[in-house]
Amino acid sequence: MDLQPLAEHLESYISLTDAEKQLLQGRVTRRSIKRRQFILQEGFPCQHYTFIVKGCFRMYAVDAKGNEHNIQFAAESGWIADIGSFHSGKNSGFFIEAIEHSVILQIERRDLYFLYTNIPKLDRIFKVIVENNYVELQNRVLQTISSTAQERYLAFLDQYPKLALRLPNTQIASYLGITPEFLSKIRKEIASSPS
Repeated sequence: MDLQPLAEHLESYISLTDAEKQLLQGRVTRRSIKRRQFILQEGFPCQHYTFIVKGCFRMYAVDAKGNEHNIQFAAESGWIADIGSFHSGKNSGFFIEAIEHSVILQIERRDLYFLYTNIPKLDRIFKVIVENNYVELQNRVLQTISSTAQERYLAFLDQYPKLALRLPNTQIASYLGITPEFLSKIRKEIASSPS
C-alpha cells in the first residue's frame, strides 16, 4: 500500500524514520470511496481518523426539520473525523459523506493508540493537528455570531480556496448558514464591486 501522501503530510511536522514508517504501514487501511458514500452515519460511533489522499468530504448534521448543516469540509491532505465520538466510543451525531470519488487512508482507534505508544512523535503531531482544527472551529463560531454573510463567505474562500470551485452552491450555503439564492446574490455583489 502506498502511504507516501500520508508520510509526507506527517513529515511536514516531524521527520519519521524508516522503522516508524514501517510501523505505520501495518496500521493504516486504504479505501476507495464512491461519490455520496458515507464513512460515518449518525447513530454509530466514529471508528477512524480519515486522511484524504484524493477527493473531498463533508461532515454534517441534520436538524429536527430535516435540514442539513455542513460543519466541516476536508480534501486532499486533510483529516476528517468526529473526534468526540472517536475518543469516547459514543454514537456520533454527524454524517461524513464523500462529495467526490475519493481515496482515503484510515486509522482505527486501537491502531492510533498503538502508534501513539510506539511512535511518540505521532502523538505530538496529532495534538498539533487537533489544536489547529480547534482554532479553526473557534474562528468559525466567532464569524457565525459576529460577521455578515458576505464576510463569512470571504472567510470560507480564504480557508478553502481550492474547494470553492469544486463544491456545489448548496453545500457552501449550508456551511455558511444561508440559502443558495443568498449565496448567489453575495457572489454577484463581490463580482460587481470595484477591486
